[in-house]
Amino acid sequence: MNEPHTLRQKMACLFEGTGQYHRAGHILDIALISLIMINVVAIVIESIPSVAEQYYNEFLVLEIVSVAIFAIEYLARLWACVDKTQYAAMEGSHTKRRLRYFFSPLAIVDLIAILPSLMMFLFPLDLRFLRVLRLLRVFKLTRYSRAMQLLLKAFNDEGSSLMAAFFIMAVVLILASCGIYLIEHDIQPDKFGSIPAAMWWAMATLTTVGYGDVVPITPLGKFFGGVITLLSMGMVAIPTGLLASSFSEQIRKRRQFFEDAVHEQIQDGTLNDTQQEHLEELRYKLGLSKLEANKAIKTQLNEHNSHLFCRHCGKRP
Repeated sequence: MNEPHTLRQKMACLFEGTGQYHRAGHILDIALISLIMINVVAIVIESIPSVAEQYYNEFLVLEIVSVAIFAIEYLARLWACVDKTQYAAMEGSHTKRRLRYFFSPLAIVDLIAILPSLMMFLFPLDLRFLRVLRLLRVFKLTRYSRAMQLLLKAFNDEGSSLMAAFFIMAVVLILASCGIYLIEHDIQPDKFGSIPAAMWWAMATLTTVGYGDVVPITPLGKFFGGVITLLSMGMVAIPTGLLASSFSEQIRKRRQFFEDAVHEQIQDGTLNDTQQEHLEELRYKLGLSKLEANKAIKTQLNEHNSHLFCRHCGKRP
């Protein structure tokens, strides 16, 4: 993004934490994270009737102030999104760009954070389910947590593989329910009286939870249950392995991206202040630690300088 001139461009830089607004954007993120955590703790404590009654006014003030801040943040992001790097390159009017941002996952999470409280203020009814929905405010942390962003990216990249794994698990769930129903329904009609009722046992067994409230008692049923238990160990490991490998791959890609950026910035084996500031912004965006960044910079500097001198005599070629 070029040097910001208008208020909207400055606001976009602040939310992105780029350029001269890097430190201010970081402080804003910390302040919003703190407010979100305070809200989550307050909502949990407010569920205690005696505490909610005693500190009703304090909880109400906190909710009003929080909703006002989150609403201002949401509207400001919606207004400034057209100048963000992600949307500035898009073709079309500002309205089209704002609509694109409006339906983005992070914008929907921001809207959900304020919508339940606004409905509670607008409607005179005590809608308790809306009070519980306020806990969804914790998902706003996704915007500020690099780890959560990595996990969401892993879900997105492995979406088709995860769907295939869950489809296989669904098929196995149905087969296990049908099998235990045929074996046990005459002996335990109260627990395995139907296939839907048998799905509870199949689900608990396939997920290796094993509550023990519904168990087969016939020899054939116990043998079948053992087979399903052994099979479930591999079934549960499939989506776990996919997510773990994808998560690791996302981290590797970010580190490689940072190393490539360092390689491009190096000139004459040194980095000036502007280049170091740019790399620091990139490190923050990628969610890398300073130790990882310094290691990558040191490695690239050593590789660059090693080509400037002859490895035999130590002189420049």
